[in-house]
Amino acid sequence: MKSEVIEKMAVLITTAFGLVAALAWNGAIQAIFKEVFGTAEGVGPMVTYAVVVTLIAVFATLWIAKLSEKSKKHQ
Repeated sequence: MKSEVIEKMAVLITTAFGLVAALAWNGAIQAIFKEVFGTAEGVGPMVTYAVVVTLIAVFATLWIAKLSEKSKKHQ
């Protein structure tokens, strides 16, 4: 049982760091968005921001998955 607790804690800590990184990237992307498009107030700019971030997340996920597959094939 002790190893299960340690394993779950490791997963939770890793997830927490992932959340912190995501929030940091969110702030950075918002700052870039404001720099490029001006103020990000209102529904239109926020929807545009959400779509852009979603597209970046999808492409990054696909890219990482491809890298992971290549890595597994070379082992």
